[in-house]
Amino acid sequence: MTRTSVDTGDDGGIFHELAAVREAKKDLSRREEVAVRRARNGGLSWAEIGTLLGVTRQTMHRKYRKVG
Repeated sequence: MTRTSVDTGDDGGIFHELAAVREAKKDLSRREEVAVRRARNGGLSWAEIGTLLGVTRQTMHRKYRKVG
């Protein structure tokens, strides 16, 4: 059976959980940006930062090119 609507029988618990996940993702994104800025200011290359975060240097550069 495929669900096409949200079951709200849990008093909105799933909505609170998803909202908490959304906030955690925002917080993590901010932390990553600060860490990337500090790493770049500290002399790390895009490749080094990407390796530490498990992504390519191209991904890091594309996402944070304004950081420096």
